[in-house]
Amino acid sequence: MTTVVVLDYGSGNIRSAERAIARAGVNVSVSSDARLATDADGLVVPGVGAFAACMSGLAAVGGPEIIAARRASGRPTLAICVGHQVLFETGIEHGVRTKGCGIWPGLVEKLHAERLPHMGWNLIEAASGSQLFAGIEAQRFYFVHSYGVRTLPSTFPDCVTWTEHCGDRFVAAVEDGPLWSTQFHPEKSGDAGAHLITNWVATL
Repeated sequence: MTTVVVLDYGSGNIRSAERAIARAGVNVSVSSDARLATDADGLVVPGVGAFAACMSGLAAVGGPEIIAARRASGRPTLAICVGHQVLFETGIEHGVRTKGCGIWPGLVEKLHAERLPHMGWNLIEAASGSQLFAGIEAQRFYFVHSYGVRTLPSTFPDCVTWTEHCGDRFVAAVEDGPLWSTQFHPEKSGDAGAHLITNWVATL
């Protein structure tokens, strides 16, 4: 049976992610074990809270190395919310600059919006040819955050999905080979989120 590990590095939101992935018909476990996380058919990297705290917890269990190894070997990984944010080079929260995993270039910064946190359901601008959003391009997904990646260099991988809040555009999702990530919470996004998770599980 297909195996998925939800990486336990002290972040919240683990159990809801575990249940949502299990509903897609795979064998899910929650673990901080580097070998299990590296070797599983799929890895989910959740994330709730501050960029610096999540990055510290992730580093403590070898998370950056696990994610990089899986990407190099073509093993699928899905990162969610702050798990998505820490894949970028740098995060700035409350004036504190923190180094991320550095897999992708980009800065996680406070959204330029009058109403924060951004909490609610958004339509997305799905990337052309997206596998992640196949069949759900016109659906809404649930966001809860105040920070995001607002600009990307021209050299960034093509498969980037965008959305906006109060006129401020930011990255909603990235598909880069076996490494996929979402700023929103698919496990809290109802039928659309369940469909998205099924799309990801189909790649395992």
